[in-house]
Amino acid sequence: MTHVLFDLDVLRSFSTGVALGSYARAADKLGRSTSAVSAQLKKLESQAGTPLLRKAGRGLELTDAGQTLLAYAHRLLEINDEAAAAMRGADLEGWVRLGLQEDLGESLLPGVLGRFARAHPRVRVEACVARSAELRERLALGQLDLALTWEVAGSAPLDHAEQLVRLPLQWIAPAAPAALDTVWWTELQRAGPRKSREPLPLVMVDAPCPLREIVTTVLDRAGIPWRHVFTSASLAALWAATSAGLGLSARPAFGLPPHVRVLDRTGTGLPVLPQIALSMARAQAEPEAPVARLADLMREAVRESAIGR
Repeated sequence: MTHVLFDLDVLRSFSTGVALGSYARAADKLGRSTSAVSAQLKKLESQAGTPLLRKAGRGLELTDAGQTLLAYAHRLLEINDEAAAAMRGADLEGWVRLGLQEDLGESLLPGVLGRFARAHPRVRVEACVARSAELRERLALGQLDLALTWEVAGSAPLDHAEQLVRLPLQWIAPAAPAALDTVWWTELQRAGPRKSREPLPLVMVDAPCPLREIVTTVLDRAGIPWRHVFTSASLAALWAATSAGLGLSARPAFGLPPHVRVLDRTGTGLPVLPQIALSMARAQAEPEAPVARLADLMREAVRESAIGR
């Protein structure tokens, strides 16, 4: 029996092309010619023994086999990169104090910190999950080395910060359609949000919260009545209230749990919400090696997650 040995370099081209939506852009990012990447894809399909891509309009989309191989490619490349990082930083030692907001903590911490801990077992990481205002204060006081925060228009710029991605705020609803079998949802569907006899019920983070102010300002400008039906400092509590059908919430579609979903605005009359930015700030312009390495992993994880949205 002949064993197929997939070339990691080829798998990286395949994965990058899918992530960027274009193999020409993948070639540019990887420093290769488009023809070289095309040859790699032909080699990969030959090894797989089945088509991995098919035409869809003017572009390409993955076949079922392509979806399967992409999942394995991600795992193989992650292990390879983790091993390479471990060899480069085998003697890395130190301490990193990391700050995140709750939705980022749930979606990023398990994968990124697991990879970091395996590659750099001598580095101690302390993670703090808090709201943006507290993370900003801790950075200013020198209590954090690295922090990821959601930033809105008008936010004071953080020192040594970079914007990682911009994402639109989305209306968040229960994942189970039966949870929307409520008086307010029926009235919203019947009359629309402006003429509804039921003010739009909102499930939001406790004040002060910039996202809460953004949402209510957008609704006021649209002439849509609203009321707070549930507030909490805990994001998990907000998702529980939203999934129960108490009202709608609003967050970026990042790290959503399975019992809530982004609401399709079609036919609802709900306004479009603006974008907000996710920034990463460091306490020092030139951080120590452990902080810089964790920052690299965080940056990569955020951008990979955002590409899929």
